[in-house]
Amino acid sequence: MKIEILGMGCKKCSDLMEGAKKAAAELNVEAEFVKVEDIKKIMSYGVMTTPALVVDGVVKVSGKIPSVEEIKALLR
Repeated sequence: MKIEILGMGCKKCSDLMEGAKKAAAELNVEAEFVKVEDIKKIMSYGVMTTPALVVDGVVKVSGKIPSVEEIKALLR
């Protein structure tokens, strides 16, 4: 599984990355985590507000930080 965090490096982006890592660990999901800060790449996903969570190329959440439990539901 590939998990991408889209954002320009703000605290919210870091918080989302940590939450995603925790959710994956709790589910025993092996994942590659990628931080995407390139605005053109972010825009290629159609994301207008960050942070955003992308799982295997599909935008799951944009513009907010979901809880670890919400992220776990998205990874299942």
